[in-house]
Formats: sequence, structure tokens, C-alpha cells
Amino acid sequence: MITAYIGVGSNLERKKHIEAAIVELSRIGDKLRLSTIYECEAVGFDGLPFYNLVVEMSTSMSLTDFSHALRKIELKWGRKVNAMKFEPRTLDLDIILFGEQTSQKHPQVPRDDIYQYAFVIQPLNELCPSLIVPQDGRTIAEIYHQASHRESLKAVEPWF
Repeated sequence: MITAYIGVGSNLERKKHIEAAIVELSRIGDKLRLSTIYECEAVGFDGLPFYNLVVEMSTSMSLTDFSHALRKIELKWGRKVNAMKFEPRTLDLDIILFGEQTSQKHPQVPRDDIYQYAFVIQPLNELCPSLIVPQDGRTIAEIYHQASHRESLKAVEPWF
């Protein structure tokens, strides 16, 4: 089994789609652990605020199969096939880390979002602060404490 970390985000019908993501992820993996859900402003475009979290889970799928499974979930829940990076979305599922694997091709792992967005590194730090990031050599906690980005994240009370 591989431990994967998935970034989950939604800014359209947020509660509905975050719940759907958790249910769908539980169907393709085991031992789900959830970070705090955070509300943050849309980054890179004008839009409604997002709910974001990171899910830790175990899977027996390959990286490619897992990536395809996440894409199917996004499409099932209303994501446009040709969705652009900086636009509103019902559901966004990004592989942040996938065991010790690294890939520069799609999907890129470790995902550069670790170094770019507080809504990725802060939840990762909650779940796995001592995890060493492949090809980087630093722990999640070290990256978190060295991060210069500090978007305003507001914890959301769980509703489910």
C-alpha cells in the first residue's frame, strides 16, 4: 500500500463537493485522515472563496491509475473537461505526494504546490510534519516553517 496525500478544493457548492470528495476517496482507498478544512480566497483569479484540505490515504493503485481515478471523480462531480487552472470549480483533487515516488510528468509529484500555497503546506504540516519530501530532503515541518507565503486561512468548523 502507498500513502498518498491529496489536495481537495472547491469554491462552488463547497460543502456538498467536499463531502462528495471524502466519500469518493474512501471508495478508492483506505485509512483516510483529514486535515482541518480551511477557507481561503481564490488565488490567481477573482472568484468565491475556496474550502481546502488535505486527505491522507492508502491505496494499492499505481500513480497513473490513481491519477485517472481522481480525474473521473472530478468529472463526475461537475468539473469541466477543459477546466483552466485559475477558474471556479466544483471539485479539484490534486496528488500532492504519492509515497516516495517522484515524477516530473503529469501528474507531477511531489507537487510544486507544497512550496507555493499555505492551503497545501499548512494542512500537510498537520497530518505529517516529520515526513521527508522526496527529492527535497526537508521535512514538511521544515518547509512549513521556512515558507514565505502566508495567505489568510480560516479554519472551518466541520459539518459532517
